[in-house]
Amino acid sequence: QVQLVESGGGLVQPGGSLRLSCAASGSIFSRYKMYWYRQAPGKQRELVASITSGGSTNYADSVKGRFTISRDNANNTVSLQMNNLKPDDTAVYYCYGKYFPYEYWGQGTQVTVSS
Repeated sequence: QVQLVESGGGLVQPGGSLRLSCAASGSIFSRYKMYWYRQAPGKQRELVASITSGGSTNYADSVKGRFTISRDNANNTVSLQMNNLKPDDTAVYYCYGKYFPYEYWGQGTQVTVSS
């Protein structure tokens, strides 16, 4: 069993930055592919970024050049650095980990971008 706990959300003005963190329990975190998803009110959950166990990354077009996903396997954490935030980035952000056949979701953290 793996537990994922997100932190770092909050209210930020447009153009500002936030750093989300996801802390994972369990001894095989390094084998998991990790993802950040987000869900805005009235919209479907969408993939924001992913990072493989080896550190390869992918991003949604809407966040490329503004968001950076990273992981620290020694400390069982994955982070999402979000810069130049826009009101459209407002959503609940979820951490998700997958290592077949296991997959786990965090509880989510709210990010609100507003002046």
